[in-house]
Amino acid sequence: MQRFTGKRVLITGGASGIGRATVLRLLAEGAHVVAADIAETVLKEIAGSERLTARVLDISDEEAVNAVVSESIDRLGGLDVLVNAAGILRGAHTHECELEMWNRIIGVNLTGTFLVTRAALPALLDTGHGVIVNFSSTSASFAHPYMAAYSASKGGIQSFTHSIAQEYSKQGLRAVCVAPGSIRSGITETTVQHLPEDVDWQLFGKLQPAIGEGFAPPESVAGVIAMLASEDGAFITGTEIRVDGGTHQ
Repeated sequence: MQRFTGKRVLITGGASGIGRATVLRLLAEGAHVVAADIAETVLKEIAGSERLTARVLDISDEEAVNAVVSESIDRLGGLDVLVNAAGILRGAHTHECELEMWNRIIGVNLTGTFLVTRAALPALLDTGHGVIVNFSSTSASFAHPYMAAYSASKGGIQSFTHSIAQEYSKQGLRAVCVAPGSIRSGITETTVQHLPEDVDWQLFGKLQPAIGEGFAPPESVAGVIAMLASEDGAFITGTEIRVDGGTHQ
């Protein structure tokens, strides 16, 4: 399939996990992609295609966001699709969660998504068919202990997505969320490092997906993003698609 031939795409968090898988998937389908990530070293590893540009970006830095998004739009000659995949996860007992940690998680996940979206919206609206794919999480709707800040940030992203989907619907913009769960990614592979030492795993309840043999690869979500951002998803907006293999039923 070449659903993205000639399409211009900006993907944050494009150096690893689901973001990286999405970069590779959309490139394979013909897109011109700018992949932005805070991890410069990893970004260099995915560079190579003449249709791929890598940029270093901390999405919580307003000035940097405005500069990189503007530069990306200029380089691509416009923007058809924005994928906000960048995010971080940190965990703590909520009564021990310091304000610095709370603000950092909200600042990257929620405010960062807002900053990139705000900067990209004029170009997306210019096309008359722009698409925004934001990243929520199953933690926005289901109990994930020790992750109050992370869950709040992802719930905020879902609400934000619903709002902009309605606000700009008459201008041809679609905005949707993916809510991954039970996916192998940079975040899930390091989750244990970011949880309290005395973590009680029984509090997490059901962790394994109902289908398959454990956590799925990030490509499982990248395929869904490709559908949502293409004409195959033309009648989908203002909602979230849960991709977790039936872990949360």
